[in-house]
Amino acid sequence: MAVLLLAHNAYLWFGQKIVPDSDILALLPVEERDPVLQQSFSHMVDSAQQRVIVLVGADDWTQAKRAADAYSAVLAQRGDLLQLPPPMTEQAQNDWLAPFQQHRPALLTPAQQDALQHQPKQYWVDTALGQLYSPFAGPKLGAWQDDPFGLFSGWVQARAQETPVRPRDERLFVENNGRQYVLLPLTLKVPAFSMTAQRSVLPLLERAAQAARQAVPQVELVSAGVVLHAAAASTQASGEMSTIGLGSLAGIVLLVWLTFRSVKPILLIALSLGIGCLGAWSLCWLVFGRVHLLTLVFGASLIGVAQDYGIYFMCSRLGADRALSSAQLLRRLWPGLLLTLAAAVIGYMGLALTPFPGLRQMALFSALGLLFAWLTVICWFPFLLQPDSLHGTRAAERYGASLVRWPLLHWNRTTLVLALLFVALAGFGLARLGVNDDIRSLQSPPKALLADQIKVGKLLDAPTPVQFYLVRGASAEIVLQREEALKQRLDPLIAKHLISGYQALSNWVPSQQAQAANRAAVGHNLLADDGPLGLLAQRIGEDSDWSATMRKRLLTSAAPLTPADFLQLPASEPWRHLWLGQVTGIDGNPYASIVALRGLNDYAGLPQLKQAAQGMDGVQWVDKVGEISSVLGRYRLYMGWVLLGAYAAIFALLSIRYRAAAWRIMAPPLLASMATLALLGWTGQPLQLFHVLALMLILGLGVDYGIFLYEQIDRRDRFAWLTVGLSAINALLSFGLLSLSKTPPLHAFGLTMLIGTALVWLIVPCLAASSSSRGGGYAKIALPTVVNHCFL
Repeated sequence: MAVLLLAHNAYLWFGQKIVPDSDILALLPVEERDPVLQQSFSHMVDSAQQRVIVLVGADDWTQAKRAADAYSAVLAQRGDLLQLPPPMTEQAQNDWLAPFQQHRPALLTPAQQDALQHQPKQYWVDTALGQLYSPFAGPKLGAWQDDPFGLFSGWVQARAQETPVRPRDERLFVENNGRQYVLLPLTLKVPAFSMTAQRSVLPLLERAAQAARQAVPQVELVSAGVVLHAAAASTQASGEMSTIGLGSLAGIVLLVWLTFRSVKPILLIALSLGIGCLGAWSLCWLVFGRVHLLTLVFGASLIGVAQDYGIYFMCSRLGADRALSSAQLLRRLWPGLLLTLAAAVIGYMGLALTPFPGLRQMALFSALGLLFAWLTVICWFPFLLQPDSLHGTRAAERYGASLVRWPLLHWNRTTLVLALLFVALAGFGLARLGVNDDIRSLQSPPKALLADQIKVGKLLDAPTPVQFYLVRGASAEIVLQREEALKQRLDPLIAKHLISGYQALSNWVPSQQAQAANRAAVGHNLLADDGPLGLLAQRIGEDSDWSATMRKRLLTSAAPLTPADFLQLPASEPWRHLWLGQVTGIDGNPYASIVALRGLNDYAGLPQLKQAAQGMDGVQWVDKVGEISSVLGRYRLYMGWVLLGAYAAIFALLSIRYRAAAWRIMAPPLLASMATLALLGWTGQPLQLFHVLALMLILGLGVDYGIFLYEQIDRRDRFAWLTVGLSAINALLSFGLLSLSKTPPLHAFGLTMLIGTALVWLIVPCLAASSSSRGGGYAKIALPTVVNHCFL
C-alpha cells in the first residue's frame, strides 16, 4: 500500500498533473456559484494581475522625465519580464481617435443630448462661430468642417475625464498638488504568483529604482501591482517557515531525542505522518479531481494529530513488560487506539454533512490522513519496535512520575467555588466576544506597499476591482441599454460625491438605440434647413449648397458602432476587461458586461450603491469583499455547529466504553475551549473562522489525552502521562508557534492552539480518575494546589 501511494503521488507531482486550487469561489456550494459572476470577477482581477504601475515624480517635469528615462532604460534590458508602454506620439493619438470619426453624429454626451433638446438655435450658431474664430475655443480635433458645433470634441473630452492621465512629451503624465509624475504602466510577461518570476522581477525593479535615484536624487517612486504584494507574502512566508517551521521541527526532534535517546522513534513518527499525507492527497485527488489550497493548509495541520498514535504506542512499549511482545501490546492498546481514531473521524466527518464542497474536501483529507497514519502504527510498529528496542531517559522518568503528585478534583465545596468562579470569568469573557468575518482583517500587507497602493489609486482615480455592477442581457444591445439606464441612476451619486465616476463600455459604444436617437437629434435639431446650420451659413456668407454639403458630410457615417468593432481598436485596450460578451453555457441572459466605479473611498456608501441596482432587470451589484466575508461567516457558523455535533457524537461513543466516566474525557477540551474563547473576549479579539478550526483540533487532542490516561489509570501509569506530555509539547511546537506569525489567519489559528492545548494539558490530569474513583470515590486535594495547577 505504501509503495502504491508513493508511486501515485510521484505520478501526480512530477507529472505535473495537478496544481492546488486557490479560487475562493471553488469552496462555495455548486448551486450557489454563479459562473457569470465568477467570470466577471476574474475579468476584473486578471486585468490588474499582470499590471505593474510605477509613478516617477519630481518637483518639475524635466526632472521627472530624466528619472523616468533612467528607470525605463534598465527595464528595457529585460523585455522578457516587463513590457514598457509605447511612446504616446501625436500620430499614435491621432490613430487612437481616427476610428471614431466616422461615428461622430452617434456619439454624444448626456449634456449634449440635453442641450440639443433645450438650447435655442442661436446657442449653437454662437458655439460654431466660437469654434471657428475664437483662439480660446478649446482643443480642435480635425478640420472645423468636420465638427463645427464641437460635439465630437466635447465627447472626446468627456471620455478623457474618465482618467486624470494625459499625454505630454510622448509620455503619460499626471499631476498632484504641483508635483509632476511620469506614469509607467508596465505589463508583466510572467505569472505574478510565480515565485521564480518574483525573484527576477523584484531585483529588476530595484535596479531601475536605483538608476532613477542616481539620475535625480530627490525623485519619488510610487509602485503598485499584484506581483509586489505576492512577493511580499512569499518573502514573509519563507521567513516564517525558516524560523517557526524549522524551529518547531528542531524542538520536536530534540524532545523525542531527550525522551528516547534514539533516532528510530523520530523516523517512525515521520513515517506515519508521511504515509498519512500521501494517502490523503492521493484519495482526495481521485475523489474530487483537484485539491484546494485551503484544504492542504487545514488538512495538513490536522494530520499533526496523527503523531499521537505513534507516541502512544512507543511510550506504552517503553513501560510494558519486556516479556510482552509488541503484538500482544497492540491487542492491549487496541481499544484506546480505536477510540481515539473514531473520535477524530467523527468530528471531521461532521464537516462532510455540510453543503460546502470546501468543508467536505477538508473533512475527507483530514480523516484519510488520520486513518493512514493510524494504519501505519497498527500494521508496522509492532514489527519495527521490539520489546528491548526503546529505553527511557532520566528526564522522561521524572516527568512520568509527576503524575502521582498531580491534583485530582472532587465534588465538594472547593470544587463548587472554583466552578462558580470559572463560570463567572468565562461568562464575562464570552459576553464580550464579538465576531469579525471581514476578509480584509485576514490580510496584512507591508505598510509601505499599502501606502503606495492607496496613493496610486488616488492619483489615477482607478476603479476598485472588488465592487462593481454586473449587467446581463439576451443580446449585446440589451446589455448596453441596461448600462445606460444604470448610469442615469449613478449620476446623482456622483453629484453627492459618493463616487467620482464610472467606467462602462457604453461610454464608448452607445447602444444602437442611443446611436440612432443621437443621429436623429443631430439631424433634426442642428442640420435642418431652418435650423442652426442654415443660420450659420447665413452668418458666414454661405449659400444653401454649402448647407447641403455640410449636412451630408456630418450625417454620412458607417454602420452603427458595435462592441465587437470597438474591441478591435487600440483605444479599447484599457476597457476590454469591462466586456464579458457572450458567456458560453448560459441560457436566458448569455451576454454580460461590467460597470466599474471610480473614487469609491467611503464604504459606508455601499448600501446606496447596492440600492441603485434594485428593481433593474439584468443589473446586479457585486461586492466581492462582502461576498467572501459572508462565505467566511457561514463557514464559521457551520463549523460551530459541527463542533457542537462532534462533542455530542464523541460523548455518545465514549459512553459505550467508559459509561458515567465519559464526561471526564470530554470535559478537558470543553473547558479549555470555553476558557480560550473567554480569553479572546477579555482581550478584545473577535472570533474568526480560524479560531473555530483550531477548536476542532483542540477537541481531537483533548479526547486523545483523556483516553491515553484513562486506559492506564489503574496504575496511574507514568508512561501514559509521558504520552500526553510529548503529544502536548509537540502540538505546542507544531501549532502554537504559529501565533508568532504575522499572517492574521495563521496567527489566529496558532494563538488558539497555544492557549487551548496548554489548558487541556493542565486540566486532563485534574479530571483523570484514580483507581479508587472508578468505583465512585474521588481523591481529595487542597484548594491552593488545584488553583495553581488547574487554573494558572
